[in-house]
Amino acid sequence: YAEIVRLRRLVDMARGPAPLLFLLDELFHGTNSRDRLEGAHGVLRFFIGLRAVGLVTTHDLTLADLADRLAPAAVNVHFEDQFTGGEMTFDYRLRPGRATGTNALALMAAVGLDVSG
Repeated sequence: YAEIVRLRRLVDMARGPAPLLFLLDELFHGTNSRDRLEGAHGVLRFFIGLRAVGLVTTHDLTLADLADRLAPAAVNVHFEDQFTGGEMTFDYRLRPGRATGTNALALMAAVGLDVSG
């Protein structure tokens, strides 16, 4: 609920006279995948329509597909990570496109949570 209230405030700010820069981390992460996708698509279309500028982070691959639906106003970019010696590091360089690798399974294995079949 708190996330939706904060988003409502951003929507109100976007309608104001000053340009809006938004940074959204894991948009609608606490809901089911269908509502997350529909809600994110609607909110981002609204912000794009008002020429707001922003970043949205996600680990949800379906949500990353929204950039294709909203192109050219939205694009995917990603960081690359290295997982060596039980530690994960990032280079923090934005690269074009969706992330091509995953890291959650390696992290699970590193802490002794074996989920392989």
